[in-house]
Amino acid sequence: MIKELAPAKVNLVLQVGRPREDGLHQICSIFASLDLADELIFEEAEAEAVICPGVDGPNLVEAALSLFRERVDHSLPPLQVTIAKKIPVAAGLGGGSADAAAALRAANTLCGGPLDPAGLRGLGAEIGADVPSQIEPRHALVTGAGEHVEPLDLPSMGLLLVPSDDGLSTAEVYKEADRIESTRERLDPISLRRLASSSLPELAAAVENDLQPAAVSLRPSVAGPIEALREAGALAAALSGSGPTAFGIFSGGEIAERAALDVQGAIVTTLAPG
Repeated sequence: MIKELAPAKVNLVLQVGRPREDGLHQICSIFASLDLADELIFEEAEAEAVICPGVDGPNLVEAALSLFRERVDHSLPPLQVTIAKKIPVAAGLGGGSADAAAALRAANTLCGGPLDPAGLRGLGAEIGADVPSQIEPRHALVTGAGEHVEPLDLPSMGLLLVPSDDGLSTAEVYKEADRIESTRERLDPISLRRLASSSLPELAAAVENDLQPAAVSLRPSVAGPIEALREAGALAAALSGSGPTAFGIFSGGEIAERAALDVQGAIVTTLAPG
């Protein structure tokens, strides 16, 4: 039996470029890895099964295990995977991608470690843009179409997350971003790298998300939690990724906990240990 934690992430800054020839968008983003995490248990079984109470339909864990067998090691035995889901689904927090990355790590361990982290990231990029950054969960500057991951240190902070009952399709949000032209011609990794090492007030002042206008265009109600977080004293508030989860940054966990009393549905979390 193998246990893996799959931490959520928020995009403290997300710059999105124009689509590439392959249809994927270039990004430049500061990913913050969170203490909020799914827990996955992998056990050998007679037949493969992914058990995730409360979540129906295909799971990226299945895709990850199938791809590992196809590309790396056909001898990987059937697995029963039980997921204790803590990260909201289709929320812009990378939960599905984190679970897929955890599955790749577990498969690699069970097969004796044939791939190094770079090899696992390459495999993960075939599953989804957020998977490579979660192979070694940590704060990172993520560029390319998500495949380039550079570790970062971030100032400590508390966060409030405000998920929505209904998810947003990442593909639809990107399509809308192209339609309303909220993407940009040039990305700026140098500034973001410098920003990550700045003080929390400086980082909070620079929070932005190029997908937020598209998400608000598709679902105007997501703007409400952002404003609620600001009114509760957040140093900054925005959507994470393609939404619809809003996040607010606070100077510490205790301050975030007090603010949560004023924000309906808020989840208190902090940064994952570095």
